[in-house]
Amino acid sequence: MPNLARLEPHGLKLLPIPSPIGNFRNYIRTGSLIFISGQGPREADGTLHEGKVGIDVTTAAAYEHAKLTGLNLLSVLADAIGDLGRVSQVVKLLGLVNAADNFTNHPEVINGCSDLFTAVFGEIGQHARSAIGVSSLPNNITVEIEAIFELRA
Repeated sequence: MPNLARLEPHGLKLLPIPSPIGNFRNYIRTGSLIFISGQGPREADGTLHEGKVGIDVTTAAAYEHAKLTGLNLLSVLADAIGDLGRVSQVVKLLGLVNAADNFTNHPEVINGCSDLFTAVFGEIGQHARSAIGVSSLPNNITVEIEAIFELRA
């Protein structure tokens, strides 16, 4: 059972882990690093938030979708390592936004995940990051984010 001490003060609960939608794993660990495959804005009931940011979805809504995606990333991480207290550093995020051609607020959207990680982990939640717009994402989801974490032994 995962240690939820980092999530409970924020009123957060882990979400069910989805099966990969292709020929890949949800995570791979090598040495002290764990790479979490791209996750999307999946609710506990499996509902996905869909649409093109800047057309169908506002920046503010997409920020919340990125925050939800961050919780999905943490759910996969907790399933993989058990205790989120084992994280010594959030290393890197790659955030993809399903964006309209003229949309330019990608960093503001992906801040939803970054802000969540900083709230949950404090200083070790600060990370390197890329936030880019793409013309489409699987299942028309609004955002997809992958993450790399460093773990304590």
